[in-house]
Amino acid sequence: MDISIREHIINNFKGDDYESLKQAIDESVESQDEVTLPGLGVFLEIIWENADMELKNQLIEIIRKRVQDGMEESKEDAQS
Repeated sequence: MDISIREHIINNFKGDDYESLKQAIDESVESQDEVTLPGLGVFLEIIWENADMELKNQLIEIIRKRVQDGMEESKEDAQS
């Protein structure tokens, strides 16, 4: 059986409730473990495919600002 990373990640979270998904995302972001990046990428893909243009623009602006400012500065700001 040949299953893609995308399918594997989606299957791992099928049936999970809001809190489980939120916890998985929060833990992935907080850990900064690169192993979790593919899962976060799949989640972003799902968001992107289902977002309207307004949400897409908001996401692009958030990413643009964080990349421009640097990740470390934005984390310091978020913790303040």
